[in-house]
Amino acid sequence: MHVIVSGHEAYVYTGGKRFDPSLPVVLLVHGAANDHSVWAQQSRYLAHHGHCVLAVDLPGHGRSAGPALASVAGIASWLVALLDALGLKRAAIAGHSLGSLATLEAAASFPERVSHIALLGPAVPMVVSEPLLTAARDQPEAAYRMIVGWSLCYPKQLGGNVVPGMWLAGGVLRLMERTPPGVLFTDLSACNDYLGGLEAARKVPCPALVLVGGRDLMAPPKAAQSLVAALPKCELRTLPEVGHSLMGEAPDEVLDALRGFLHI
Repeated sequence: MHVIVSGHEAYVYTGGKRFDPSLPVVLLVHGAANDHSVWAQQSRYLAHHGHCVLAVDLPGHGRSAGPALASVAGIASWLVALLDALGLKRAAIAGHSLGSLATLEAAASFPERVSHIALLGPAVPMVVSEPLLTAARDQPEAAYRMIVGWSLCYPKQLGGNVVPGMWLAGGVLRLMERTPPGVLFTDLSACNDYLGGLEAARKVPCPALVLVGGRDLMAPPKAAQSLVAALPKCELRTLPEVGHSLMGEAPDEVLDALRGFLHI
């Protein structure tokens, strides 16, 4: 589905079902240099089990037009603008990595618009190493390969995909390679520059799920501890043998966590 948001056309995947605003709304937000497809399994299940699913391509990503947004606060405001464009008053929001920061900020800044938040692979602050930032700016192909190496736990880099015949590492790399020039650097800079995460967390009134990978090198579990402590209504779940690419590495476990949290 295509919708005009803030003057640009945005693409929203609805899980193979027609957009139905009368159903409970779940908004799914991807991370840096990704798009809606990272939520493939979760979005389809939720859409076919009584929810209105909106798996977005953020501006400058996937099929959405416009420049990539340079700040977490800007992405959070864009998510609410998307709800406005679709005539929706409220939604549950799940976000991964950069998307988790935008989800957190949206819940803090627009509490009346957000019923639940699920934060996958978060870190507060989400510090990005200088070598990775420099590579993202000057040698994006090198940065993509660095991210693949750090995003997937070691067994998943070799194989072991739950979908037979699919190479997870290759898919993650190819998805980033499709990103327009400069987008990865913009995304990582937004993560690195977001310093208000703990303050935002303390303001979130709705229930929150924090889902971390026990073998995550990009956002180690310890980097979420202060966030968990700051959120007033927080449930923490750890997937032990999973890295940063939670939805791809452990699709069923992520879906089960979302189902339980949203009471599906």
